[in-house]
Order: sequence, then structure tokens, then C-alpha cells
Amino acid sequence: MSAAAAPPRKTNRLGLEVISYKGGKTTLCAGCGHNAITERLIEAFWEMGVAPWKVIKLSGIGCSSKTPAYFLGLSHGFNSVHGRAAAVATGAILANHQLQCIVVSGDGDTASIGLGNFMHMLRRNVPLVYVIENNGVYGLTKGQFSATADVGSRQKNGIVNEMPPIDCCLAAIEMGATFVARSFSGDKKQLSAILKASIGHHGLAVIDVISPCTTFNDHEGSTKSYSYMREHEEPLHDLHFVPFFEDISVDYEEGTLREVVMHDGSRLRLRKLDRDYDPTDRMHAVAALHEFETTGEVLTGILYVDKTRESFTQSLGLVDAPLATLPQDRVRPPREALEQAMEELR
Repeated sequence: MSAAAAPPRKTNRLGLEVISYKGGKTTLCAGCGHNAITERLIEAFWEMGVAPWKVIKLSGIGCSSKTPAYFLGLSHGFNSVHGRAAAVATGAILANHQLQCIVVSGDGDTASIGLGNFMHMLRRNVPLVYVIENNGVYGLTKGQFSATADVGSRQKNGIVNEMPPIDCCLAAIEMGATFVARSFSGDKKQLSAILKASIGHHGLAVIDVISPCTTFNDHEGSTKSYSYMREHEEPLHDLHFVPFFEDISVDYEEGTLREVVMHDGSRLRLRKLDRDYDPTDRMHAVAALHEFETTGEVLTGILYVDKTRESFTQSLGLVDAPLATLPQDRVRPPREALEQAMEELR
């Protein structure tokens, strides 16, 4: 009697199995929210059919900055110094803007030592995906409050935070990012849709993900814990994302849907829950974040999308070929240009 044939393995539109999008085994604590984000990143890149060898992944220093080792093992990668991932990513994209770039950073890496680099990346609208794994503490240095910790939140030892937080989403909208979202690592459906939409966006996509630290910040009194997020998450809308290569006919009741066509032709569908929210209205997004800051609720979803502004590489008018591949006779000014410049300075 012959053995039954093995079922065909599931592949994406490139013919790749999901294992091609995985990385090394995680060394983070059991239950860490960062691991859930890694799983969603693997799914998003696989389901979007992105060639992993055409991706560059970058990070700084911290628990969050270890996570790029756990996904897209076939991609390019670089673990930069503390707080400098945004600057290194800007340079990498200028050298080769044909790569899909993703930066995984943390709340300390972004909002403390890296705040200056983060701000300049925002104002330039560098075309990349920037994921902030936000747990409100410095996990590598025993759980001190980070710059995103909320006023009144408590450490495990009872110390209360008295400093106001930096809202990375608010800064991103104000300073020039063209795709801004917030999610919770425990909300699989929402985070997955947001990540796919960010991959389809051409411009800077900043995603602030509340990612509880099971060791230092998952206790009563924390505003970044699993229990707090489950009780205080306030979704803006029900998200549905349709890649450009899939059938786009999805049924919704009339008057309940807002559709945003992404740069690559994919469609982001936002179904209204209890409020009529326009993610293309910048002032509305800012006002909503300020409103919920006073209530203790955490607003999640697609906060802001701007498809009209040029990205950094578009505004520079870069040629199609990556700068890193151009011969010197195309990137080095001729001697005549140097002599002309010197003459103008005489």
C-alpha cells in the first residue's frame, strides 16, 4: 500500500515558503511583546510577497534592537550604535533606494538618546518603515522609566514616574512622517494590517507598538502592561488591507467605509467603529491624540496618511540606479568643476 502524498506546501506569490522569511531563534524573555511583533513582521513580508534579499533591516541598541536577528534571515542587516538607527538608515537608503528598508527601534533608542536622529528622519520623510517597540522601560538596564513612560505609572519597586511622556506618534505627525500608526503587540489582526499597509507606502511610515516587558513592566500600576492595554485600547477603526495583486472586491455596508489607495496600488480599508475618523486630516489626528491623552485611553489604528508629499529620495531627484553602484566618473565632479568653484571663491 503506497504512502499518501504529502500536501503541497503553502507559498506566496514569489513561490517562497514562510520559512524563507524567518530568522534565528529568539533570546528574549518568554512572553515578550517584541516576539509577537516579529511574528507579525514575518507574516507581513511573506504575505506581501516582498523578496527578502531586497530588504535591509537596521536597529540600534536595546532589547528591541535584537529582534531583526529573528526575521528575514535572507535580507541585508546592520545593528548600529545606540540611538543612531535613523541616521544609518537614511544613509543606507541614499546609497541604494531600491531596497525596502525597515528599522526596528525601541522607546529608549528612539525617544531618548536617538531623539535628534529621529526628528531629522521625520522632517526628511525618508522612505522606510520605522517600528518602535515601546514598553516604557529600559529593559537592558533593569527597568528604569524611559521617555515614553506615562505620568503616574509605577515601577515594580513602587517608584512613580513624574515626568510627562514623549508621544512618538504626535512627534511623527507634527514633524513630517507621511504614515503614522499605533498598535498593540497583542492585537494580531490590527498590527498585521498596519504592517502590510506600511510596506505598501512610499514615504516614512512610523509605527508605535505598545509591547509589554514581561520582566520589568507588566504589573499593576504599569500603563504599558498586557492588562492595561486590553482594558484601555481604543481602536479608531476596523482595518482591512488588500494588496495590489489580490482581488479588491470586498463587501461593506454603504457609508461605513473609507478607502485609501497606497502608492503601490494596494488598498487600505478603514471601517468606521464609533467615530468618523479621517486619517488624511492632519489636524484631526493631532487633536485626537491630545484628546485621548487626557482620558488614559490608548488610541490605536492608522492615525495619519499623507500620499501627496514627496519622499526624501524623490525630492533629491536621485537617478534610478543605486548610488552605490554608479562608477566614479558619474559621482565625482570633473576637474573643471573644481577649478570653477575655486575661481568663484577668489
